[in-house]
Amino acid sequence: MPSISSKGNAMPQSPIRKLVPFAEAAKKNGTKVYHLNIGQPDIKTPQIALDAVKNNTIEVLSYARSEGSEEYRTKLANYYAKNDIHVTANNIIATTGGSEALLFSIGSITDPGDEIIIPEPFYANYNGFSTASGVKVVPVISKIENNFALPAIEDFEKLITPKTKAILICNPGNPTGYLYSKEEIEKLKQIVLKHDLFLIADEVYREFTYGGEKHNSIMALEGLEQNAIMIDSVSKRYSMCGARIGCIVSRNEEFINTALKFAQARLSPPTYALIASEAALDTPQSYFDEVIEEYEDRRNTLITELQKIDGVKVANPKGAFYCVAELPVKDTDDFAQWILEEFNDNNETVMIAPASGFYSTEGEGKNQVRIAYVLNKTDLKRSVEILKIAIEKYNS
Repeated sequence: MPSISSKGNAMPQSPIRKLVPFAEAAKKNGTKVYHLNIGQPDIKTPQIALDAVKNNTIEVLSYARSEGSEEYRTKLANYYAKNDIHVTANNIIATTGGSEALLFSIGSITDPGDEIIIPEPFYANYNGFSTASGVKVVPVISKIENNFALPAIEDFEKLITPKTKAILICNPGNPTGYLYSKEEIEKLKQIVLKHDLFLIADEVYREFTYGGEKHNSIMALEGLEQNAIMIDSVSKRYSMCGARIGCIVSRNEEFINTALKFAQARLSPPTYALIASEAALDTPQSYFDEVIEEYEDRRNTLITELQKIDGVKVANPKGAFYCVAELPVKDTDDFAQWILEEFNDNNETVMIAPASGFYSTEGEGKNQVRIAYVLNKTDLKRSVEILKIAIEKYNS
């Protein structure tokens, strides 16, 4: 029998999606499932983006340019300028989602056996992207006790080897919702310059900051022109996850030219999705004002309700739309499956993402879960009520 590659066997399962069969089975049995497990916003996609596709008169759906049309990239550069990020269309490559942007970036700067340092917990697919590229993730652990702040620079320095090629952060963070301060970004700048590394920042949640906090982009820092690689996407900003349009942004010309070769090899991003994404850039600020106000209310509701449960510890996110909570259970992988397979309250249950899949350090996060506050406040309150009842029953 033909054998599967060691790389294929090493590819991790998604901690977010691996429980889907159990959720589907629960639904077939008549149980309503509240999805707290996945960052799929329920906010409506801007109508301007939907209309751009609906009203288009294309007669031949042809390839787009490998890097995305110049019109789209120029318009995107103008959007970034409003956020104090001054780049040109030539600094941008449009990709099939932020996922492809990360794959192209890792492929452009690493060889098999190289290392990337990532503060954990981190977006689970960073493990998958690294495994697919034959790269080793070297984790530096951040703690729920200090809200998942940037670990001490000394913790990074002791992990740097000749194989280290980059530090990768997500800002604001998935799964923690942590928002890096300007001082923390400056510290990262100093260490990558000192050791001649790339600094990759996944900034797909840049719009979602709360309590008057400001997002600090690595692309706004002087002196990082050759070291900074930004990953972005329309998925969360415009509630367009299905469009699958992301981008790489960097002023490092050699890096961009290398990433473009990867983009050419896969031909082009999807044409209709590029049309929708270009139109979405005309979305008025009022859309974001309303969305951010709604998410901030949801965050406050979720944190308040979780804090009412005995034994639950929860970090207070300042961005994105996730939080990590520590539950009074030994194994959240088992618990998350149990509440779908064996538990319901009045024919209702919840789906959560076990946090162990957001770590690469063995044994970390076993009593933690990631919760996405992408449901309305009424559903969030009911979800936490169900979670409370489930914890009590599970532990008894």
